[in-house]
Formats: sequence, C-alpha cells, structure tokens
Amino acid sequence: MKIRLSLLFLLFPLLILALAAGAVGGFVLWARQPVHMPAAKVDFIVDPGSTPRSIARALHGAGIPIWAPGFILLARVTERDKMLKSGGYEAVQGDSPWTLLERMALGERSERQITFIEGWTFKQMRAALNNAPDLKHTLAGMSDAQIMAKLGIGMKDPEGLFFPNTYVYDAGSTDLDLLRRAYATGQDILEQAWKQRAPDLPIATPYEALILASLIEKEVAKPKERARVAGVFVNRLRKDMPLQTDPSVIYGLGSRYDGHLHKRDLRQDTPWNTYTRPGLPPTPIAMAGSASLEAALHPETNDYLYFVARGDGSSEFSTTLDQQNRNIAHYILGQGKGAEPHKAAAPTKDLEQAKR
Repeated sequence: MKIRLSLLFLLFPLLILALAAGAVGGFVLWARQPVHMPAAKVDFIVDPGSTPRSIARALHGAGIPIWAPGFILLARVTERDKMLKSGGYEAVQGDSPWTLLERMALGERSERQITFIEGWTFKQMRAALNNAPDLKHTLAGMSDAQIMAKLGIGMKDPEGLFFPNTYVYDAGSTDLDLLRRAYATGQDILEQAWKQRAPDLPIATPYEALILASLIEKEVAKPKERARVAGVFVNRLRKDMPLQTDPSVIYGLGSRYDGHLHKRDLRQDTPWNTYTRPGLPPTPIAMAGSASLEAALHPETNDYLYFVARGDGSSEFSTTLDQQNRNIAHYILGQGKGAEPHKAAAPTKDLEQAKR
C-alpha cells in the first residue's frame, strides 16, 4: 500500500505536467489554426482604446466567431494587448487568431482610397464622402458653415478650399479626417504657388488666386489653353472689364440652372454673375488643380480679350468684339437651332452681345 501511495505521489506531478503540456499544446494549436470565415475577406474596425475583449466582440460582430477567452489570454501572455492599434483591418481566409492579433499589434491596417476631381464643387465632394466605403460619417445634417467651424477654419464658405487629389485612408477613418487632409494639402500648395507668382498680377491675395484658378478650371477643356485663358481674364481685370465667364453665372444660379444658360440668366444678378458684376466672384466656384493654379499665377502674356468654344474642346481667341461676334456666329450660332449659346466650360462673349 505504501509503495502504491509513493508511486501515486510520484506520478501525480507528472500527470499534472502532462495535462498542462496538453493544454498548452492545444492552446498553441488553436492559436495557429485558421479561424472560420464567412467570406474570403472580412473587414472589421478596432476602435481607439479597444481591449482584447472588445476586439473579440468586434470580430464576432463581423462574423468571425473567435474564442474570446483564448484570444484575451493569447494577447496578455504575448503582451500584444499593450501594442494593439486602432483602425480598419481585413481578415482573410487562412488567418489564425495569432495572425489577426499580430496584424493589429503591428498596425497593418487595410487601406481605402477616395478621389476628389478637379472642377468638383463642395457639394459633389460631400456626396463622394457619403458614398466612400468603410468611412465613418460624422457630417450628416451639418451645414457647410458648421463643417468649417468643426474643422477650425476661419471661413464660412468651403468652396474651392480643398485640394483635388486621391487620398488613401484607413478603414474606420472619419470624413472629417479626409477634409482636414485635403484642406491642409490645398493650403500648402497654394502657399508655395503664391510665393512663386508672376509679378504685377491684378490679384491681391492667395484666395483671389484660388478664385481665378477655379474659373480657369471650369472654362478650359484643353490643358494647353489654361495659360492663354488666364491671360484673357488678367487682361480683362486690368481693363476693369467684366469677366463674363459662364461657369460662374451657372454656379450662382445653383439649382435654378436647367442645363441651358439663357439670356435671362445672364441678366439675373447674383454675387457670382460676372456679366452684371465687375471683378472676381466672391468665392471659388470649384476645386482647382495645380495646373489651373499655375496658369492663374503665370498667365500667358497676350492681347486677347475674348474667346469662344469651337465645339471640339478647343477655343478661338480674339482681341476685338467684332472678331468675337464673328467667331460666335461661326462656332455657336452656325451650329444650328440645337446649339447651346452658353454652357459650362464654354468661353465668354461680350455683355452687350449677350443682351441682343
């Protein structure tokens, strides 16, 4: 009996060790086995301040039924619980609990991208943000002025202040984050361009340069004509002639624009009607790209005061009203009854001609 008890006391620690080794082995095996995936790829969000427990809940919510106690233990034993980074992540077929944990510890977030197009208005920019995948939408119901205040920008009108470009973002980023980046990028580019501007321009501030660049952006279809169109606008500003640019009139009409610019629209006064008001409009009318900003600050030196669309995306330029009227008769009125005498990105004509 004593021998049996002695053997039992000797074997019991070994049995405990065997059970412990089996448990550790099983735990390691679990940590390395692929988790069940409801699809080939599954996106999930790790919120700031998340713990292993809340992350396990987030994985469950995304359709990945991970064993929460094991995931918590794995994070704590490996001290990955102190390294977890917030953001958007992507789980793929074959990922194990350890793979997922390590990905979050290293901050290997999944990325998305959004493109803001030259010539877009802020309204179009907001629509793109609303449709962007895996983006947290925080601006719903806010007015433009409220958004500007939220960004800490000391202006109420956001038009043209955000730089058109492709922005890469982490899943789980906010729409406000993207706006803040686009604004900062635009301000940096505008500041550098303003420092290198041509001398003696009839614009006094970087904001006026942005306004002029937005007019060029909406007027020009052929990139090589940007500097020439800028030269026309600069010549008109120097002579105190109305800019008479149709896209600005259209912008001022807003929802009243029906796709055709009529003579009555040219007479309808708004702050953006460059037929009825001299000088630049009060704000940009769209987002301007670097090329249009460069043209605004380095316009071509020429004598042109007028231009009209040829119908193929290019423009015909002239120095006198008589030449302009002949060009209008040839390129616009000569296109038949279905032709539109005014449309966005179509160049200007003299106010007196427009009134006839």
